[in-house]
Formats: sequence, structure tokens, C-alpha cells
Amino acid sequence: MKAIVVPGAVVAAEIDAMFRSDRTLRAVVIEQDGSFALLTRDQLEFMLTGKFGYGRALNTRRTASELLPATDSAMAADLDLQSAAQAVLERPEYQRYQDLLVLSAGGPRLVTVSDIFAAVSAQFRHASLHDPLTGLPNRRMLEEHCPDMSAGLPGVGILFIDLDDFKAVNDTYGHRAGDAVLTEFARRLARSVGPLGSLARLGGDEFAVLLTDVDEDTACGIAAGILESLDEPFEHDGCELRIGATIGVAMGVDILEEDTLVSTEVLLRHADGAMLLAKQEGKRRIGRIGPRQEPAPFARQAHIRRRLSSAVDDSALTLQYQPVLDLATGEGAGVEALLRWDDREIGPVAPDEFIPVAEHTGEIHRIGAWVLDRACAQSRSWIDAGTPRKIAVNVSPVQFAAGTLPSDIRTALNRHGVPARMLEIEITEGTAIVDVPSAASQLQELIDMGVGVALDDYGSAYSSLAMLRVLPLTTLKIDKAFIRNIDIEPHTATIVHGLIQTLNAMGVRVTAEGVERQEQLDILHDLGCDTAQGYLISPPMAPSEFGTTLNDLEDS
Repeated sequence: MKAIVVPGAVVAAEIDAMFRSDRTLRAVVIEQDGSFALLTRDQLEFMLTGKFGYGRALNTRRTASELLPATDSAMAADLDLQSAAQAVLERPEYQRYQDLLVLSAGGPRLVTVSDIFAAVSAQFRHASLHDPLTGLPNRRMLEEHCPDMSAGLPGVGILFIDLDDFKAVNDTYGHRAGDAVLTEFARRLARSVGPLGSLARLGGDEFAVLLTDVDEDTACGIAAGILESLDEPFEHDGCELRIGATIGVAMGVDILEEDTLVSTEVLLRHADGAMLLAKQEGKRRIGRIGPRQEPAPFARQAHIRRRLSSAVDDSALTLQYQPVLDLATGEGAGVEALLRWDDREIGPVAPDEFIPVAEHTGEIHRIGAWVLDRACAQSRSWIDAGTPRKIAVNVSPVQFAAGTLPSDIRTALNRHGVPARMLEIEITEGTAIVDVPSAASQLQELIDMGVGVALDDYGSAYSSLAMLRVLPLTTLKIDKAFIRNIDIEPHTATIVHGLIQTLNAMGVRVTAEGVERQEQLDILHDLGCDTAQGYLISPPMAPSEFGTTLNDLEDS
């Protein structure tokens, strides 16, 4: 509010008269030699009343500048709101709720403490409802503004937009380039949609457009305009980056019979499923799952994407441990940690369903860190109980891309005080490692630390001995597809025998997976296989189900 400026030579009686004539006047600004200070109504009344009632007689003729408090209440106009709020909280308690003097080029003005904290609250609310990079509303704001479709509101639809191969931009040009692309795409999106829809960034490279008062043809036309906006390449540091997108379209009439979730959640799931269907058909296109079409499995995959981000926070993830048997000694050789997810809405979800989704969305980094931390915590618990077990943990190739896997593992081991030799990292043979030299370097660093490195599911994809030469390993796990008929197909046993001999000559131990019959186990023992796991030996178990000795496998 605008301040009344009073010269410092004015006597207290005149200022007192100003306050008495205007009961809404809270304070005046005192000017003295070009500087300004604040004198509030409360401060003046305190001075004129006095501790013993003689204040008015003593101070009425004193000048305003003589009555100013010792503490300064002035603040610079360019001070940010959080700093201003912190300054208010640091004031003496008797002064904490008094008005503030703000000094700016336009002259002094008064600001109340309630104004400051109201502005701070508004700033925090805005931050909670908007994406900090693009400035677009986020998913929470989208949900708040989505119309109620329970009555069959016509003309409501959602576009679910996923940028194609955006991860390659971050990996090739860096995250600064990726951020620039996302910011520019948000601008193009706004131009393409115009006043017909509300935009939102859902996270990563995923965006949504909430449309109202449109039919299906109009919604698809807007989606086509968005794709056209990507014909022009993005420019960053002199480079031209060409980015496409895949868009899923869902209309409000699609979900009228579904009441298991709020309207926005269901509509987003349908649009996400349509996008996934289109992406499977070739990317850079528009997908649509109509009201009479069967949306599964794409709608289920979309539902998994929606729920996966909260899996860690909801404590819906657990680890079970499958024992590994040493075939030479018959004793336990450790366990493999197996991730399980039981969602309160979807129910149990198999790893081969949600892990690819987690890798695509980037959620695998948070889930992988959780798995590593929980496995190390369990290892520490078993060590303290006198039953140490080596734990094998699966790692996604996506985790290698960050280049920090060795330091992340070292941090987790140190956090729980677990020796490196008690941990083994498993990488899957069938997955694509984009940067093989980087992955090999990180694996070697882990081996040098004392951590075991295993190649999992060998034989499940396009197996090659060249991979064994390129990647440093301590263990190779033969996939159950090879073990399934090892006791009834002599040529399979011959292949496995040759593989075992080759690997042992390289100093690599061999584990057989999926052992379900005693005959399989006997042949593997005769072939010189080092270790084995499978339901014949033990199914995956919760930690509480394990025995109390290292030889508990012999009694199972």
C-alpha cells in the first residue's frame, strides 16, 4: 500500500492527530536526510503512553525522528519473497507482526506481514501445480481442472503425447539440450492447441492436452497439428535435432461405464494405452482406442505406467530371495534377490510387465536404488544374525547409462556396512547395452571392488561368445531354456558341458537356472556345473522363511 511520508522534524502530537483522524492508518514513513524509516501506530501509542503513564507529557513535543525504534523495519524491493519471510521470522517477537517498509525506485510503501506470507503461499501453490522447466501445469493441476464426466459430459477428451526416442537426445547431446527441446516443444504445443485445450507436462517427455467442447474429429485434428509442428527441427548449439512424437487420443464417452478410478485417471489411462498401441505400430502417429474396442493389453500397460511412479512411496515393492546351491559341497552358495510388486489397484504385477515400463519412463533408476538399498540392508541383517549370504541383484542396462553404478553400489555397501564380496550384480543377456565400453569399464570397477558380476539368462536371446570376451564377468547363468531338457536331450547336455568347460577355463563360474527335476540336478553335477537354482532346490522366499544356518538348503 502507498505510504504517507512525514518529515522527521514533525512533532509527535501532529502524527498522533493523523492517527486519531484516520483509524485505518497503520503507519507513516518518516523521512530524514534522504533516508526513510517506519513509525507505526502501535509504536507511537507505546511512546506516548509510557510505562508509568507520563509518556504523553514527556514525548508530545519530541520530533518523529526522535521517536523511531532502534530496530529498522525497511526492506529492499528486490528482496525475494522467501528471504523476506525469513527476515520477518528473525525479527524480535514484539516486532514480528508489525508492518514493513519497502524501499523502491517509485518511493517507499507499506507491506503487511500477512501480505508477504499470502504471497509466499501463492508462490508455493503455483510451484506445486506447475512444471518448473516448461512452466506448464503438471498432472496434479490437470486433475484439479478436469471436468466431472460422471454425467456423460460431451466434448471432453485428452491427448497423451510421448516424444519419440527423446532419451537419445539426452544421451547424445546432454540434458541441457534435452531441456531446451522440452521447453521449445511446450511452446509449439501451446501454439498448436490454442484456446481449445489446457496443457500439462506429466513428467519426462510425456505431455497431455485436456480438450473441452470438441468432437473426436476435432481432437484428432489437433493431434495432427501437433505432429506437424515437429516437422521443423529443434536447434541447439548449432545442431539440428529432429524429434517426433506419438499421440494417444481418448474421449470422455469412452469411460462412462468405468467407475473404479476418478475420471482423469481413467481418461489418461485410455489415452496412454492408445499412445502405446500407436507406438507399437511404428511411432510418429496418432492412436485411438474407441469405446467399443478392447483396450487390453495397452490399457493395462498404461495403468502400470500411471501406478509405477508411486510403487516405492506406497511400500508396494518387496524382495524375495531364491537360494543358490553349490553342487560340489551341497551347501548354500547365496541367494538371488527377486523384485515383486503388488499394487493396491492393479494387484500383483510380474517383473517382465513392469520392468520394461520402468526402463522406458526412467523410473528404473529409483526402483533400482531401492532394490540395492534393501538388498544391502538384508545382507547386513543376515550378517548380524550369523548367517551371511551372498546376494545377487539384477541391474538394468538403463542404470549403466548414468555411468554412476559403481559409486552408487559403493555408497549402498558403505551405508549398511556390507563387504563387497557379499554382493553380486546380474545383467541380463537378452537386453541391449547401448554403450558397451562404458558398461565394461563399470563392470571391471565393480570386480576390482570385490563385487561379483554375473551374466544372467545366457541362451535366452542371441547368445554370443563374443559377449563373454567383451564383458568382464565372474559368473555366467545358463537360462532355463537350456536346462529344461538337459536330462532327455543328449546334444543339449553336450552343449552345456562344452560351455561349462570353456567358462571354467576363463575363470568364470557357471550357474544353472530353472532346475526342477532331480535328474537335471544330477546331470549338472556330473558335467561340473558350479551352482544351480530352481524350484527343486527352493522357490523364492521372504527373509523370514529362511533357516538359521548356512546349510539350511540341505534340510529343505
